[in-house]
Amino acid sequence: MILQYVLSGLVTGAVFAIMGSGLTLSYAATGVFNFAHGAVGFLAALVFYELTAAAGLPAWLSAVVAAGLFAPALGYLLHRAMFRGLAQAGETAQIVATIGLTIALPALGLLAVELAGLPATDATSLPRGVGPHPAVSFDPLGVRLDTDQLITFAFSAVAAAGLWAFLRHTPYGLRMRASVDRRRLATLRGIDADATSALAWMLGSGLAGLAGVLAAPVLGLDATAYTVLLFASATAAVFGRLRSIPWTFAAGLALGVVQNLVAGYTDFLEEVTGLRTAVPVILLFAGLLLLNRSRERVAGSAAEDVPPPDHLAGVPAWRRRLPWAAGLAALAVFALLGPEYYVGVAAQGLVLALIFCSFVVVTGIGGMVNLAQAAFAAMAALTCGWAFASGLPFVVAILLGVAAAGAVGLVVALPALRLGGRVLTLATLALALLADQVLFQVDAFSNGTIGWALPALGLGFADTSDPRVRVAVLLALIGLVALLVRNLERSASGRAVLAVRSAPAAAVTSGLSAPRAKIVLFVLASAIAGLGGVLFAISKGSVTATDLPAFAGFVWLAVVVLQGVRRIGGAVLGGLVAVAVPELLATWDVSAHVGSILFGAGGMILARHPDGVLTQLAEARHRRRARRLPTAPSGAFPTASSAASSGTPSAPPAEVVAGVVARRAAAGGGGSGGPLFVLEDVVAGYADCTVLHGVRLEVRPGEVVALLGANGAGKSTACAVAAGDLPVTGGRILLDGVDVTAWPAHRRARAGVLLAPEGRGVFPGLTVEENLRTWLDDPEPVYRRLPQLAARRTVAAGALSGGEQQLLTLAPALVRPPRVLIADEPSLGLAPLVVRQVFDVFAELRDRGVALLLVEEKATEALAVADRVAFMRLGAVTWTGPRSEVDGDRLTAAYLGVR
Repeated sequence: MILQYVLSGLVTGAVFAIMGSGLTLSYAATGVFNFAHGAVGFLAALVFYELTAAAGLPAWLSAVVAAGLFAPALGYLLHRAMFRGLAQAGETAQIVATIGLTIALPALGLLAVELAGLPATDATSLPRGVGPHPAVSFDPLGVRLDTDQLITFAFSAVAAAGLWAFLRHTPYGLRMRASVDRRRLATLRGIDADATSALAWMLGSGLAGLAGVLAAPVLGLDATAYTVLLFASATAAVFGRLRSIPWTFAAGLALGVVQNLVAGYTDFLEEVTGLRTAVPVILLFAGLLLLNRSRERVAGSAAEDVPPPDHLAGVPAWRRRLPWAAGLAALAVFALLGPEYYVGVAAQGLVLALIFCSFVVVTGIGGMVNLAQAAFAAMAALTCGWAFASGLPFVVAILLGVAAAGAVGLVVALPALRLGGRVLTLATLALALLADQVLFQVDAFSNGTIGWALPALGLGFADTSDPRVRVAVLLALIGLVALLVRNLERSASGRAVLAVRSAPAAAVTSGLSAPRAKIVLFVLASAIAGLGGVLFAISKGSVTATDLPAFAGFVWLAVVVLQGVRRIGGAVLGGLVAVAVPELLATWDVSAHVGSILFGAGGMILARHPDGVLTQLAEARHRRRARRLPTAPSGAFPTASSAASSGTPSAPPAEVVAGVVARRAAAGGGGSGGPLFVLEDVVAGYADCTVLHGVRLEVRPGEVVALLGANGAGKSTACAVAAGDLPVTGGRILLDGVDVTAWPAHRRARAGVLLAPEGRGVFPGLTVEENLRTWLDDPEPVYRRLPQLAARRTVAAGALSGGEQQLLTLAPALVRPPRVLIADEPSLGLAPLVVRQVFDVFAELRDRGVALLLVEEKATEALAVADRVAFMRLGAVTWTGPRSEVDGDRLTAAYLGVR
């Protein structure tokens, strides 16, 4: 008997392993956790079914087309249309956009089936397997297996082995792992990170498609079942730490076995409804809590989710409030004079808006993506119903329900003290699913399928059975919540929350309590969601365990973020949109799938404008106003922002202008002939801050140009611009007379422009040999030249000493010299002996005709090897000339601004 459970569990686990491996691959290569991974599997299963049922193709050929052609092509299209933009967006935008796809992709497939007149599908449709039909059964060792199960396990083993071989033993796999390790450095080594990401999405989608086809005979064509499959597979990915495909595969197999064993040998758990089927969810939460503690950052740090600029900051307060006052007045008039049915629809939207306000608190203010809000609302509603049925006064029952939601929020907040980012998102969803499958299935709490009846809320002169009264009550409650959120943002506690979100480490060192801030946000948000859940039940007149499912939190988060999660207005607009769109589609007799597809389109828009519709409207107004402003008169001093927008170099500060020596470098001690690499009047910066003001630099072949200056002078920015890591807003960059200004970093690297970045230019997760192979076909010449690296060729670069890492950074240039080498602070943190070795490498490269731009704060070492010197201050080159003309006065002026 146990062997039967183990073998059948291995088959189930094989599907988990395949889908989990694809999820791990796409996340590790791109940084985007694809919640739509299950939807891709569903579409592949749908294509497989239609090819076999409608087109009559053989099952094996249909599987090849669905999993081998359709799914990878879909992955590539999604990369081009959406995922490429999401890679640079904040976590909230990534999560919401992929959640939108989770809903839109199945709807798009089902709508296409309807329009094409193909065989209809639903949750009861069971496609045939890839093998013979009907499946042929075997009885090895007394265990009954069929051909579909054997084929599933065989495909999973082949996919795992092939994927491991691809990543470990092919150049494409090496580039992919390098991009995972340090994406920016990979581009500086000539790796096209965008092409690598596209390949990762194609492979990941292909694995999702394969899992979908193999699971189709068991799951049927139920899109929700594939979303559940995604989260079971996510458990395997979590145990692989979202990085290791072998561990993910092994965890998937183990999960299938454990689930079968629990189902077969835990009869004592039958009294706890849903517990046996909740094994993947329990393991998911345990794995997240124990194995995936966020070490690099926590949710909402400024590095990932920077608040958008307030484009209405200069607008008078009355102008900012006027649209909302007009909207409120229009809604009030509609509630008084409109048809009762549509007033009821508006009331439904306001109920959702009240729940959505909880997202403003926990996500908009706190920067933490919480998918358990539906569970909070259900908890409050069921508690209120239970308390009222137990004989408590209705008002007391309402307060008890809200308090229960707050208590559950406190429990959910505990993982937030340890986890961050996507890991926290998955943990909150796991807890919501656990509540859905176990807690809310307890008959004593939910009253079975009957649920609890709730009366209307009486106000003395009226009650909420009238939709017009409901609208008034809900508007009043939303107004109170808005006032509470406004006061929270302006209070000391609110400032502490924002400080913890923006810079957790700095907040802690300032004496602020990050745990307390997170707990306050979670409890407050859950209480608001609970209040909305109680009003939902009162409006409906009853509540059951299935009225507010956990997956509803998916849709809710996405709707409110699309409108603007940082504002209460976004929550109100999101609630009204959530009920208005389905109502309009039903009125116009349009397929319900169209609404889901439109929702997915909203996710694609979010990839480009991740701060929601309200912020886009404010930004559009800001741009229109900027275009209407009169241009500066001729001869006016240009600002940094105007220069950046017009492409004209902005003038540096007056003290810099006074110090500029307007002459070209004189020949001497360096390379001869024309310049090989030129920065010509370059203007560049970050967002609205211009850092470089008309920088001009020239480097000839076989010449070392030392760029010196104090901290903040703009030297590292100049290096980033030269390598293509930072775009310019004015001026040109020339390589051997060719304008390469528009070239991305990887193209410049392939043309011979190599940047050794500040710090250590190595991939810490790759071995020494793998690091060398990102630039060299054969690393053996490096080993002969630097035997200390040969002795550590199989050691991860992150385990090397600082000196060894710097030598590893420069070693490829000795074997395959670039045309231009840009070294940014190469001696940073190194011992004097290692510094001499590094500068000996520079001298050798100069003798071999390499043009070197050397950025150093330590003037002594740089001047010892330099042929020409350029001094930089406040984003401008203030002097350039031969090394022989550098004296103490010039150094003092360069570093201290003293003339």
